[in-house]
Amino acid sequence: MPELQPARLVHRAGTRADARQHDGSPLGVVAPLGPGSRSAAPEGASQRVAGDAIQMMGTVSEVLPNTTFRVKLENGHDVLAYVSGKMRKNYIRILQGDRVALDLSPYDLTRGRITYRYK
Repeated sequence: MPELQPARLVHRAGTRADARQHDGSPLGVVAPLGPGSRSAAPEGASQRVAGDAIQMMGTVSEVLPNTTFRVKLENGHDVLAYVSGKMRKNYIRILQGDRVALDLSPYDLTRGRITYRYK
């Protein structure tokens, strides 16, 4: 006869706030949101998402409205790119002909985020 395993809590009934705080453990333990924590995501989740980006180099070929740019990559492809938040915050100006570093999403290779402007 097989050995019986203790029951696990698969779904925890509660409010939506409780569901957001769940840390993903099999026993349904709720992670506390203290003053130092920023989100309910498990540790390392944001690094995994940012680590999936494909980094490329390119040259700005066209300046478009709303801080978007048409960038020609080194491999010859054209992508539509926007300026990252830190560059926007620090008023980094990007002009046509500038060499830039891009992060491309693996889900849509026609769009990217400009993360650095070379001089």
